[in-house]
Amino acid sequence: MKSVIIIGSGFSSLASACYMAKAGYQVTVLEKNEQLGGRASLWEHKGFRFDMGPSWYWMPDVFERFFNDFDKKPSDYYQLEKLSPAYRVIFGKNDYIDIADNLKDITQTFEGIEPGSGNKVLKFIEAAGKNYQVAMQNLVYNPGLSIMELVSAESAARLNLFVQNISRQIRNKIKNPKLRSILEFPVLFLGAKPSKTPAFYNFMNFADFGLGTWYPKGGFNAVAMGIVQLAEELGVNFQVNEKVDGFDYKEGKIFSVNTEKNKYNADIVISGADYAHTEKLLSENRNYTEEYWQKKTFAPSSLLYYVAFNRKVNHLLHHNLFFDTDFEAHAEEIYDTKVFPKKPLFYANFSSKTDDSLAPDGMEIGFFLIPLAVDLDDSEEIREKYFRIILDRIKKCTGEDLKDAVLFKRSFGVNDFKERYNSCRGNAYGLANTLLQTSFLRPSIRNKKIKNLFYTGQLTVPGPGVPPAIISGKVVTDYILKNFGQ
Repeated sequence: MKSVIIIGSGFSSLASACYMAKAGYQVTVLEKNEQLGGRASLWEHKGFRFDMGPSWYWMPDVFERFFNDFDKKPSDYYQLEKLSPAYRVIFGKNDYIDIADNLKDITQTFEGIEPGSGNKVLKFIEAAGKNYQVAMQNLVYNPGLSIMELVSAESAARLNLFVQNISRQIRNKIKNPKLRSILEFPVLFLGAKPSKTPAFYNFMNFADFGLGTWYPKGGFNAVAMGIVQLAEELGVNFQVNEKVDGFDYKEGKIFSVNTEKNKYNADIVISGADYAHTEKLLSENRNYTEEYWQKKTFAPSSLLYYVAFNRKVNHLLHHNLFFDTDFEAHAEEIYDTKVFPKKPLFYANFSSKTDDSLAPDGMEIGFFLIPLAVDLDDSEEIREKYFRIILDRIKKCTGEDLKDAVLFKRSFGVNDFKERYNSCRGNAYGLANTLLQTSFLRPSIRNKKIKNLFYTGQLTVPGPGVPPAIISGKVVTDYILKNFGQ
């Protein structure tokens, strides 16, 4: 039986592990940290349980397709609840818009704010839904090795959407700035400036309005642990606290993956760790130079806070977006000037409103996220400054003063992404979805010098986010199995 060593245990690695084990390989996953799940780690403290990373469960069909490949379904491993409303967008004092859990009500909301926009947004989402189908059926499951992967009748008919940007597309239809920001936020938080993102990526709007926002009971860590359970059922071996620090080579192949404690023999190696970090371990065998990574456009990093409150939080939902400042100014600070934002947008999550297992009775957990440019040096002083800004803005917009309700908090920033996840430039989401970083223009899934080394995850195809990471795991294993077989 041939052996596969997989580096890292994020979603792309976990998916790869399952597919390779199903194909009959002996699979070992090496994780540098103390627990599995990559960025979907869990922090438990004093009876409170915090997801450390992903918190939006979108594109449920991708998860269903993954489990179906093993004759399973998500409900075999975790339970889902559709959120209603999906989320709240806050624009000022007692000024907010709740996004419903169905397209009909969403269009009515838009119509009530901007007469005539309801039908426009309906047609926009219907078109986005068709793009979603094309993306899922014809594009995102390709290995990204040739421009010919983009050539099909369906994609050719949408060629103009790759040269238009999503911001212009939205602004031609919707005039109200609040409604525009709601339609633009998925690409801003998960990929790039809307003005730099091809209009084809409007399929993320379909994922939002068309498929809805879900919550996995226990949080996103429960999803990761569900896939770990599936992998173990398939015979995958997991090793934590195993930091890979090098490789042994023979005849253009890796024959041993080395950690600080052990050597693991390998017929095939898949790295789901940070691509650029893996490249540093390869020396002259790397695909790309350090200069290459410095020139790439990254999706945002983040400043995160995990906060325990000694009482329930009123006037807010499970998911809340604070857009009570200039949307475009913050986008420029992330992508253009690359400085700490003066008046940041931020995201506030209170998942204990949906799941009472996450906090003691009568208490609440809060998860706050400010998108940031990569490469920023976030000192403790800066972290405290922005935490105060968050609480001040919540008080200003909702009237609720949470300062005295904080039991404890933990922050996590650019430097932590580098340290815990070996994240290139401290990125949180991978490479931005720009035209010049789409499909075959993203870092390759295969090493050009080492015959048995392959890559998966958010720095290669198809892109940032949890569902694309799962897809990435399938993409790389499909390629390996097709070309290198048993």
